[in-house]
Amino acid sequence: MTAQARDDAEGLLRTARSVYAGDSAAQVSIAELERRLNEPLRLAVAGMVKAGKSTLLNALLGEQIAPTDAGECTRVVTWYRYSATPTITLHPKEGEPKRLPVRRDQGRLVMDLGDTPAEEVGWIDVGWPLVGLKSMILIDTPGIASLSEDTSARATLFLTPEEAPSSADAVVYLMRHLHASDVKFLEAFRDTAAGAAQTICALGVLSRSDEIGSGRIGSLLSAGKVARRYELDGDLASLVLGVIPVAGLLAEGARTLRESEYTAFRQLAELERADRERLLVSADRFTMTSDVTELSAAERRHLLGRFGLFGVRLATALIRGGVESSSDLSEQLVQQSGLIELQQFVRVQFRTRASTLKVRGVLLGLDQLIREKPREGTEEIRGGIERITAGAHALRELSLLASARSEGLPLTAQDAEDAQTIIGAKGTPTHVRLGMAENAAGDSLRDRVDDLLVHWRRLAESPLTDRAAVGACRVVIRSLEEIASELRPAADVVLPGGPGDGAGEHAREQRDQHEPALGG
Repeated sequence: MTAQARDDAEGLLRTARSVYAGDSAAQVSIAELERRLNEPLRLAVAGMVKAGKSTLLNALLGEQIAPTDAGECTRVVTWYRYSATPTITLHPKEGEPKRLPVRRDQGRLVMDLGDTPAEEVGWIDVGWPLVGLKSMILIDTPGIASLSEDTSARATLFLTPEEAPSSADAVVYLMRHLHASDVKFLEAFRDTAAGAAQTICALGVLSRSDEIGSGRIGSLLSAGKVARRYELDGDLASLVLGVIPVAGLLAEGARTLRESEYTAFRQLAELERADRERLLVSADRFTMTSDVTELSAAERRHLLGRFGLFGVRLATALIRGGVESSSDLSEQLVQQSGLIELQQFVRVQFRTRASTLKVRGVLLGLDQLIREKPREGTEEIRGGIERITAGAHALRELSLLASARSEGLPLTAQDAEDAQTIIGAKGTPTHVRLGMAENAAGDSLRDRVDDLLVHWRRLAESPLTDRAAVGACRVVIRSLEEIASELRPAADVVLPGGPGDGAGEHAREQRDQHEPALGG
């Protein structure tokens, strides 16, 4: 999304303020849209009850902030954003916000709603001094399809409101098994988050993946195969950009590993093989009273609660394999958990498109406002929305990606695959779009984009190419032309269209790649 499109969106918001002068409710809505445009990307973590949402969020944050028990706080929507000092603010559905005390118990943040029932809480806002939160707001949501209809309704209303665009720019959706409720939610999120553009901005996560293989060392490999099958599932393929297996409990434990826990793992690793294998045969056996280890049953229950049986087995195996410090163990456990793959996906698919997703959300919000409250002056706003949408190539890329996932492209299999790569299905860095190595030289990149432009222009101009395919070709060509404009001096490239067509977007996306990843 170009800076021009963002500036144009700001201009439309100023116009809306003037048009709705005197309408306090409209002014509140416009202020919210202004805030949305200027704040970081909003990434929601959603899923059914017990899918491991809060645990995964803690892993992303690298701190035990999100409550993972079944308390009142897990029943409300909670925002986590950057703040120089820790703060917790409760926003009731009615009345003024109030500050909650910041208190930690054994490392975990404790959020006490006091005398406010969860049913009366609009949302909780947590400010925390983590660098990763400067570029992304994380939103923890109650469980979908909860036994409590009120709890489930809070998540559904927040993420997929019936008469408004979603409050989240993108969603990481956790599932243990593919369920009809998962598909139903993702369909609703696609419709409310994307509007008429029908873009896909959701990632599926096969959560608690270590349980798929009953906690065996090879559990994540089995989970990876299941995730690939889900990616190809007809119901799911059109709703998510991918499915990644993650062992959330292991990831959280690894990111917050304590020296005392490393010492306990080392004691287990030093046991005789037969004793160790008998102890780790099951969760029940591991926590039973035993004389083969000096670790008490309480200490072993603690390890099991923090890392799961898979994590305990893996940690002791890594130590036996040569890991000699808690920092090294933490790093290797994180690598094995699937968290790095998740962070990378979020970075290349969502964060590099943050401006596009935010502008889109603002346009959808303005469109809703002028439809609900038409008055003199709203036609100017409607025209501005149409101009930005028509001129924003990044939105056309997202729309074509959605079509490719849901319906396929009217191209040969190879051309369809290449088209999706060029428009950013695998990520937005230039070398990724061109299918080149990260260290590819400038001359190689320029030669590659020239060859691709020749191919796609020839295809678009062929009398044998039908109308739908020509439309897809034009989007691909525009993406290639933007890449070409950044690989050569501006004087060497002539792009169709006028200002605001999208030139320079990829350069900004490249810079985004160097920002610190959340939790990284």
